Amino acid sequence: MGRLTGGDPSLLRRINSAVVLQALRDSPDGPGAEAPTLTDLVRLTGLSRPTVEGVVEGLIAAGLVLAAEPGEGGTRRQGRPARRFRFRAEAGHLLGVEIGSHRVAALLSDLRGGMLGSTVREVPESASADERLEQVRAVVPELLRAAGVTRGSLRAVGVGSPGIVEADGTVRLCTALPGWTGLPLAQRLRRSFRCPVLVENDANAAAVAEHWKGAGVGCDDLAVVLAGLSPGAGSLIGGRLHRGYGGAAGEIGALHLLGREATPEETLSTPGQPLHPLDDAAVARVFERARGGDARAREAVERFVRRLVHDVAALVLALDPELVVVGGWAAGMDSVLVPLREELARYCLRPPRVELSVLGDAAVATGALRLALDHVEEQLFAVEGTVTARR
Repeated sequence: MGRLTGGDPSLLRRINSAVVLQALRDSPDGPGAEAPTLTDLVRLTGLSRPTVEGVVEGLIAAGLVLAAEPGEGGTRRQGRPARRFRFRAEAGHLLGVEIGSHRVAALLSDLRGGMLGSTVREVPESASADERLEQVRAVVPELLRAAGVTRGSLRAVGVGSPGIVEADGTVRLCTALPGWTGLPLAQRLRRSFRCPVLVENDANAAAVAEHWKGAGVGCDDLAVVLAGLSPGAGSLIGGRLHRGYGGAAGEIGALHLLGREATPEETLSTPGQPLHPLDDAAVARVFERARGGDARAREAVERFVRRLVHDVAALVLALDPELVVVGGWAAGMDSVLVPLREELARYCLRPPRVELSVLGDAAVATGALRLALDHVEEQLFAVEGTVTARR
């Protein structure tokens, strides 16, 4: 499957191909839905019938469109049925991969973004960069085999990773994963795939996911906070992912460096022994003890919420989002939501709506998958200004 916007000397033909293909892709699909006829496509695209006929034949030859069987997707009628056509979502596949402190997760979809499978593999937080990348290479064949998909059908791979990520997929700075700073992540992963590999910061990927399939559907100005001892945030402004000049937008976990608060390790410390920022199990135990009435744990949780409020308030005052989505391991902790709303109302000139993540643990991988889908859609449909497109 080649890039439809390249190689053909006729700009008009390329545009027509993209218009017809998008009309087919956006047509209703599933039980009871009828695939469009040539007449339908003429109406939907505004192109002439001869033009549509020529484009459809070319798309069939490229393997992107299929002539539907008579009666497929609808009821049979008397007489000779009109030819119907459908977009071949199965003509290629996409991967969304999360590389985190404790796990590697992957999602597989077709060219419509329809989910075909998922897998998760635990990884020690102390794993080296090579060991972590080896786990990525191990989960992908496992996922492809389970779905009956060949590696050669992959058209793009999106990856969500902690750290400040440059446009070429190099991790410029990362304190969460050993050996990650300076890692040419996209370049290393391209050795395992014969398709583009696109790398994005994990909080940015989560923001894209919540906008696509989560709490932020229909909202073009939102911030997603991956709440932890060292929180990070991703945001959309006017429907576009906001990375900042150097990819460091949303690094609110560094606000303690201004010197006004405890370090992340001290925030949830109950016996005076600092917690490791990546020790999710220890953090969860503090919250559990707080719910059970432990006074020290309650004080620690109050410190955590106060710090989270300050971090999020700084982000809200700068961006004025309509919605703040709280994700990360705090996504399942409803106790965070009410005080966050109340305190943001005190600090912010226009308090945003605050909701918990709908996608939970799947947010980063889902956003990475959307990154891959956006890349393919730019190729297939000559789309301008996708959510994740770099300026």
